Amino acid sequence: MSIFNIMGPVMIGPSSSHTAGAARIGKMARLIFADDIKKADIKLHGSFASTAQGHGTDRAIVGGLLGFSPDDERIRDSFQLAEEEGMNINFQSANFKGAHPNTALVSMKNEVRELEVMASSIGGGSIKVTRIEDYDVDLSGKYPTLWVVHYDRPGKVNLITSILSSYEVNIAFMHVIRKKRGTIASSIIELDQAINNYIIRYLEIMEDIILVRYIPPL
Repeated sequence: MSIFNIMGPVMIGPSSSHTAGAARIGKMARLIFADDIKKADIKLHGSFASTAQGHGTDRAIVGGLLGFSPDDERIRDSFQLAEEEGMNINFQSANFKGAHPNTALVSMKNEVRELEVMASSIGGGSIKVTRIEDYDVDLSGKYPTLWVVHYDRPGKVNLITSILSSYEVNIAFMHVIRKKRGTIASSIIELDQAINNYIIRYLEIMEDIILVRYIPPL
């Protein structure tokens, strides 16, 4: 166990869960969106909602959406900096059934696309992304990650992992979620190393693949 698991990360405080974790949620949402954000509607659940201003949860999430890490002093001025970048920010309180107390739903959009990410701050600055759009996921942000949405066909997961293996890419963790057998599956594949665009393009043109997104680590 690292000392950071006990004391929390280097950060702009006061709270590893409500501030550092919130910043990482915002930054992970930005990495998943992978485009300029013009508007962000953010719903805060549980203790996130009650500590939004007191612990700077709101500023931290906006700082993350601007690409700031938890120790970036610009988090304190994130509202002003977002306005200067033309990013429209709206906050609301919400109640998500069964969600972790420190949960945020971040809806991002620009002129051409929009995306919704739900994530929780689970302690010590660590986060867990639980949903992207309508797909359930399990994503920590600690590793280079592939998010692959594909039809649930026999042997499809094995084929995806075989392609990664053929390029000597090692899988650290993998989580496959499907809502119903034979429909659509969402695979989160956390890797030991970054991958190049050629591998991503290879996966994208495979039969039965709906979406491939590479997410760099936080």
